[in-house]
Amino acid sequence: MSRKKKKSQRRGKQTLRNSSQTNAPVSRPAAPRSAVSRLAPQVEFNPDYTYIIKDLKRIGVLAGSFLVILIGLSFFL
Repeated sequence: MSRKKKKSQRRGKQTLRNSSQTNAPVSRPAAPRSAVSRLAPQVEFNPDYTYIIKDLKRIGVLAGSFLVILIGLSFFL
């Protein structure tokens, strides 16, 4: 069988070197002040998880009972 050759990642490293060698300052446009006033008001997130808690308790009771049954059966079988 022939061995697979790994592709070198030279291309990615060269592009990183080239971009890091440029020392030209990058100017970004300032954000307009009107954009800040357009933000939506924060809404309080208060979900109800009572049905999930009930399901988790039921799963825990079933898992515990099955474990007790298996341990009990291991003594008899």
